[in-house]
Amino acid sequence: MIFKKALPRRTFLHGMGAALALPLMDGMLPAFAKAQGSAQSPTRLSFLYVPNGVIMDKWTPAAVGTGFAMTPVLAPLAPFQDKLLVLSGLVANGARALAGEGAGEHARASATFLSGVHPKKTEGSDLRAGISVDQIVAQHLGGETQLASLEVAIDSTDVVGTCDTGYSCAYSNTLCWRTETTPIPMENQPRAVFERLFGDSDSTEPAERLARIQRRRSILDSLVEDAAHLASGLDPSDRAKLNEYLDAVRDVERRIEVAEEQSSREVPNLERPTGIPAKFTEHCKLMMDLQVLAYQTDMTRVISFMIGREQNTRVYDELGFSDAFHPLSHHQNDPTKIAKVVQINTLHTQMLAYFLERMQSTRDGDGSLLDHSIVVYGGAISDGNLHLHDNLPVLVAGGGAGRLKGGRHIRYPVETHLTNLYLTLLDKLGIPMEKFGDSTGRLELLSIV
Repeated sequence: MIFKKALPRRTFLHGMGAALALPLMDGMLPAFAKAQGSAQSPTRLSFLYVPNGVIMDKWTPAAVGTGFAMTPVLAPLAPFQDKLLVLSGLVANGARALAGEGAGEHARASATFLSGVHPKKTEGSDLRAGISVDQIVAQHLGGETQLASLEVAIDSTDVVGTCDTGYSCAYSNTLCWRTETTPIPMENQPRAVFERLFGDSDSTEPAERLARIQRRRSILDSLVEDAAHLASGLDPSDRAKLNEYLDAVRDVERRIEVAEEQSSREVPNLERPTGIPAKFTEHCKLMMDLQVLAYQTDMTRVISFMIGREQNTRVYDELGFSDAFHPLSHHQNDPTKIAKVVQINTLHTQMLAYFLERMQSTRDGDGSLLDHSIVVYGGAISDGNLHLHDNLPVLVAGGGAGRLKGGRHIRYPVETHLTNLYLTLLDKLGIPMEKFGDSTGRLELLSIV
């Protein structure tokens, strides 16, 4: 007979008006489940989007099946090859132009990537696309978490007007649609995301946020007593997990404050979001760490992340050249430009590798966050020079709570819709649907269950 008492799953630290959710610890799992080796953790779903296309012959493995050689762009992901499914041959059919539509490849790519629905061509407010797969999942799982979903980005989404020929910027500013007429804003300010997850204020007014920054008091400083009391009753494993988590929260907050100080000092007269690191890699890692914390505390189980907007003209200073991304993607087969795009594509997969490593190193129940997650990475343009929407750069990482078998490159038949992948993943999440977007069926060989 087992009498060990478990902590409530939704346990918080409280102090001075702050409330901080805790990660999943062994003490939160029923004693009987632990004794039987059947501790259950929720399955998380992440989408990471990259814009402007990829140099596909530097992305696509030559061999299919297991044991494939990693290509230059995929090379940073080598430590996770056994947890990767590289999926070739998928198409974003909804991103293709209809008769008479003409240009607009980038706007259609963003709008259709998670929805599988061809967007209405309009520069006005009469937007129309389709509910995105992340929001389908959020509707089913959101009742179990504080946030139904989280939508984050690197680039500013304050751009308004027309971003692609004949299309409102709203189509390019987000991947996520709550309804067919309601796009969801993406947040690119680390402080705003941090306060949404952990903040000690119900208000996000700039003046109040600035006052909190000026106090220079970490959220954790007001929770020390409560944390110490909780830790005294934990076993050594849970105590170590709690300390690791609190250290991670403190580190993220410290990095946000450093970014806020630097941005204020370096560009005092520029109207820009507070606390965005100057370097892409620093900003990206910070946003990824926030996503890991959101999963670790079970604040949400669904996150969509735009690593870049379509038609992104970012200059990646880390790479040592001043060419902007989108113009480079129209390389016209110039070897020098192609080589620079490959560097950008590889920088993006380096950031993915960072995210996967953070997920892998974060304990979660009887495994890691990566073991219990499904991570979809890719874009809705393959060849950026020609604006092609077939043979997309798409991969799936993670264990999916035992439902995914990685270490394989799978090539699907011509005209296999990307939404077939989403329909299959919905099955794995226990959300079966007959059809999603423009899906035509389910993918074979995707998983072991």
